[in-house]
Amino acid sequence: MSKFKHWRLEREADGVAWAILDTADSSTNTLGAAVMTELGLLLDACERQPPKGLIFKSAKDAGFIAGANIEEFVASDTPEKARALIRRGWDTYNRLAAVGYPTLALVRGHCMGGGTELALACRYRIAVDEPGTKFALPEVLLGIVPGWGGMLRLPQLVGPAAALDMMLSGRNIDAKRAKKMGLADECLPPGDMDNAARMLLLSGRPPRRLPFMQSLLNGPLKSFVARGARKQVAKRARPEHYPAPYAIIDQWQHYAGNTLAVPAERPTSLEALVSHPTTRNLIRVFFLQDRLKGFGKGVENFAPRHVHIVGAGVMGGDIAAWCVLRGMTVTLQDQSKEQIAAAIDRAATFLEKKLRDPKLARIALDRLIADPDGDGLRQADVIIEAIYENLAAKQALFAEIEAHARPEALLATNTSSLKLTDIAATLRNPARLVGIHFFNPVAKMPLVEVVAGAATAPAIAIAQKAAAFVRRIDKLPLPVRDAPGFLVNAVLAPYLHEAMRCVDEGISPETIDAAMVAFGMPMGPIELADTVGLDIAVAAGRQLVGAGDPPQKLVELVSAGHLGRKSGQGFYTWVDGKPQRVGAGDPANPALAQRLLEPLLAATQRLVREGVVADAELADAGVIFGTGFAPYTGGPMNYLTSGER
Repeated sequence: MSKFKHWRLEREADGVAWAILDTADSSTNTLGAAVMTELGLLLDACERQPPKGLIFKSAKDAGFIAGANIEEFVASDTPEKARALIRRGWDTYNRLAAVGYPTLALVRGHCMGGGTELALACRYRIAVDEPGTKFALPEVLLGIVPGWGGMLRLPQLVGPAAALDMMLSGRNIDAKRAKKMGLADECLPPGDMDNAARMLLLSGRPPRRLPFMQSLLNGPLKSFVARGARKQVAKRARPEHYPAPYAIIDQWQHYAGNTLAVPAERPTSLEALVSHPTTRNLIRVFFLQDRLKGFGKGVENFAPRHVHIVGAGVMGGDIAAWCVLRGMTVTLQDQSKEQIAAAIDRAATFLEKKLRDPKLARIALDRLIADPDGDGLRQADVIIEAIYENLAAKQALFAEIEAHARPEALLATNTSSLKLTDIAATLRNPARLVGIHFFNPVAKMPLVEVVAGAATAPAIAIAQKAAAFVRRIDKLPLPVRDAPGFLVNAVLAPYLHEAMRCVDEGISPETIDAAMVAFGMPMGPIELADTVGLDIAVAAGRQLVGAGDPPQKLVELVSAGHLGRKSGQGFYTWVDGKPQRVGAGDPANPALAQRLLEPLLAATQRLVREGVVADAELADAGVIFGTGFAPYTGGPMNYLTSGER
């Protein structure tokens, strides 16, 4: 073991052994070919000299295991290479699951993909109770399946309904939830973890077994569960666009979760997935996301803790709640104390839902401080203006902010339509102002545009500082140039207006929305316009769409005070926050979908050409993460050049 680069096998006097993973030349543990080969050799050593028990642990501060090495998967660009990669993990984990001594995974921090599958191959699992501890099988988000035993062992451990939900969504499971669902045997604080691991390992406790009815769902009633799962998947993903979730269901139902057993000619086979364009495009999106995460790195001397937000409306209040969730202290200022109170009430509900622990929610809410007089302005590291879109009001506010803010504080506007250059014009030092543009709803939209104006200088340093803050609150920063609508709104406006022109021509909102949902959008453009607000659609259209009369129906609705969801009436009637549709619409309308896409695609091309966003890759990232543009396409620029139109 002394010659190993990635693993350490440490034996204690009582016979307990520790397999400690420390992937060389990496800040995170990943399961590349060399790591997996050494794991096999480690199991060889334990076979020659069996321990009383074996505990898997990470030596990294960053987490347990981030999953397989994605670069190696990309290099496995043929079915033969992909099959060899899958077989390596499947065989190694089957061997681990069959050893004669007890095994335990001590999971602290992220445990993704192949890391979760390694934990599943152990007899026991302990989840360390920290916010960073997350289990996930996110392969479906890359267009692939958990092929190293996840589809076999997770349903046997937690039941097929919970397992399929986890595998088909790719969502993270925190430590407490992992214990509750049976994925973890214990959920313990970090101070107890090593001793608790030893005690559980040597306890002789039998492995967790499913209740009788759950075991039936894994056996004779499999088809019933699979049928229900397919119906749920079909509501949000078409098989021709996203084959992976259907493959997961099929491989669990018919092949005991063994992807290697699926005949190559079957549409749910490994060969079919590897050759499908969606897989290539989703992997592209993964790397685009990584590129966005890279913005803001290298600003180690900026560690914001206190955010001051001016404007307690929906956007300001929701930005405040999100910052609090991510560990910040937030002072929230508004001329209306009632507005602040309403924002805090919304934040309380949001935090209870997200944290699922009243005590933790209360502790987090204590960091959100009502500040009608703006006293927090003087101590804040980051100051975000989120008032209404009025140039004079913003200029006056920033003059006051500049007079009281600390010299090193980051001054940011959440404007969606005004130019930074104009807002900063009255500042003594206009170079301080940067745009940090969130999207509604803040909790669901991962992208934040970081806007550098003409006066923002030095632009690179200011933008990096803003991007570092955005990453600190776990959002994806996209650098954009100061231009009308920046990137996301500038591509959405012509798309929405084309949809509303279709309504003027007599095409029903239901048909328009159905065509775009069938294409792969998370929401149709008419429903989106109603959700954003038709008054905002009018204003954005004047600024971003250009000359010409606005859509007639839009003007009629706004003139009558019908502003969409917020007024209860727009293109749709809204009841309990949901649009009331007349019929389902006709989804089989690719010609209509292409017509609606053309203005969006043209706008994206133009913005790349004009340098509003640096390149086509970042344009794709921005439109996918800022609008939900169908990820299976790889983004609008990729869609234009891929030949898949």
